[in-house]
Amino acid sequence: MRGGVGAYTQILAREWVRQGQEIFIFSSQSAQNQDSGIHLTNHLPNWGIGSLRAINQWANDKRLDLVNLQFQTAAYGMSPWIHFLPDAVRPTPSVTTFHDLRFPYLFPKAGWLRNWIVMRLAQHSTGVIVTNHEDTEKINALTRVKLIPIGSNILTPMPPDFDLNSWRKKVGAHEGDFLIAYFGLLNRSKGIENLLQSLLDLRASGIPARLVMIGDTAGTSDPTNAAYAAEIMNRIHTLKLETIIHHTGFIDDLAVGSSLKASDAVVLPFLDGASYRRGSLMAALQYGCAIITTTPQTNVPAFQNRENMLLVPPNDTQTLTNALRELYASPELRLHLQNGAAKLAANFDWSHIAADTIEFFQSLIGARS
Repeated sequence: MRGGVGAYTQILAREWVRQGQEIFIFSSQSAQNQDSGIHLTNHLPNWGIGSLRAINQWANDKRLDLVNLQFQTAAYGMSPWIHFLPDAVRPTPSVTTFHDLRFPYLFPKAGWLRNWIVMRLAQHSTGVIVTNHEDTEKINALTRVKLIPIGSNILTPMPPDFDLNSWRKKVGAHEGDFLIAYFGLLNRSKGIENLLQSLLDLRASGIPARLVMIGDTAGTSDPTNAAYAAEIMNRIHTLKLETIIHHTGFIDDLAVGSSLKASDAVVLPFLDGASYRRGSLMAALQYGCAIITTTPQTNVPAFQNRENMLLVPPNDTQTLTNALRELYASPELRLHLQNGAAKLAANFDWSHIAADTIEFFQSLIGARS
């Protein structure tokens, strides 16, 4: 499945198999599998109430030790029924990995019920994994909670013959251009409008800035992304930026890594601040990029301003533009940030993530026994 949750599940499952675990995955018909060591059940047409009976039957048939729900509301078609999975699979232990704690759309004026249904899922799970500091703070009153970050879902190493200049040409950059990269799906939390305005301001001041927008625009999990992507394309047209923006569309991992590596700066101006939950940020770290992103909403000790990234206030176009001007004028700062990002990437190694997760599972299974 395209998008962060699908990629996370695929990489984690592969790493678990490599570490000797037997892995079964239950998903909808949109999921595909090319790994012989991972057993996929994907006949489900939708995530209605019948999905709970199907999951329970699957868990019993496979005699599973534990069911791990990879949870993000949009990944389940905004269905409320997935929130009752712990009840459906009991007595099998269940762990919910919250990729975020955003609430589902239930019906108009659902109000308090939207918060209740997500918190109920957390409370009824045998254990909870959160992937970022913000969500840890929201459910710190619960027991059996573990913070385990995500890693980059783009892992392909650069080939020995990687030609930076040749790849810059492929994404539309000319000699002397200041190439800015944006990576990720388009949605309203990403601050794309601020990036477009900064690009316009840089060009107006004589800086030869160009933008490469890497990857698919909408993905498969959130239906609102497609409408927002259309708004962004219309805004690009209104600002007359088409000639200096290159869209890659959906590309393979090597092309993503090459596009990130070829850029002078990767800009990820999240409106809700930088976070461990952002796979695009993890990818930029993985490839040792000079990153500009936004100040986290909560303290994230690993993110060090001017050491492994430049941090600017969310929704602040002027400060973002000034940060880009500074990077354009200082190759030394770009190199310093690239080195810092490469060092920080070691904190998000998938082998450690997989081992930490299994250790948490085993502690819950042992306690339940």
